[in-house]
Amino acid sequence: MKKTLVVFAHPYLEHSNSNAELINFYVRHQHFTLRDLYEEYPDFHIAAFRERKRIKNYERFIFQFPLIWFGMPPLLKLWIDEVFDRDWLKEGNYNPLKGKEVYILVTTGGKERSFHKEGTYKFTVEELISGLIVSLSVFKADIKNIKIVYQANKLSKKEIIMHKQEFSELLNQ
Repeated sequence: MKKTLVVFAHPYLEHSNSNAELINFYVRHQHFTLRDLYEEYPDFHIAAFRERKRIKNYERFIFQFPLIWFGMPPLLKLWIDEVFDRDWLKEGNYNPLKGKEVYILVTTGGKERSFHKEGTYKFTVEELISGLIVSLSVFKADIKNIKIVYQANKLSKKEIIMHKQEFSELLNQ
């Protein structure tokens, strides 16, 4: 199993049964390191040097977060802005994201049909999180899968477990 860093950002975790259940999966497996950004950086002062040093130790990354006002949570956006280093792109420099597997798990309260060109919001979830997707692509990360859990706030325990199993299977491929 690949050593995996989970970058988790949810500003209201206490109100999210789905995300709480989904992150329990990581805690039970020794190959996963869960980093709860809102727990670690409640003041939004990110230790960028420490984070850059840390991510070099992982073979795979998971970004898990809810869609907040049609985008990433602000602390996750700040983390990316502070941690991803343009120097990694210079020839001869080590790029800790290059070729690394990345999975993105997004939860949203909206219905799947709302996130289409013809839907209520006129944009797909992938379009709304394009800043993360483009950033990862620029740094040559290998985005393996983007899993979206729609209506996460209305899922039954059984449905949450089903999503957790599906995601676990994706990671084991």
